[in-house]
Amino acid sequence: MSGKSNCDYCVNYSYNEEYECYECIVNLDEDEMYKFIQGQFRSCPYFRMGDEYKIVQKQN
Repeated sequence: MSGKSNCDYCVNYSYNEEYECYECIVNLDEDEMYKFIQGQFRSCPYFRMGDEYKIVQKQN
């Protein structure tokens, strides 16, 4: 997928109950992780649209 990707809709963005926050479950390398943390990860090569029911569960 090209262009901006929104982590909230990505199947790889899941809730970590231990840390009580959402995180990317893809094993990013150091440069990718830096971009992700800084909010500069605009065109994520790992973005995959998630299931609508799971997305709704994230919002509750």
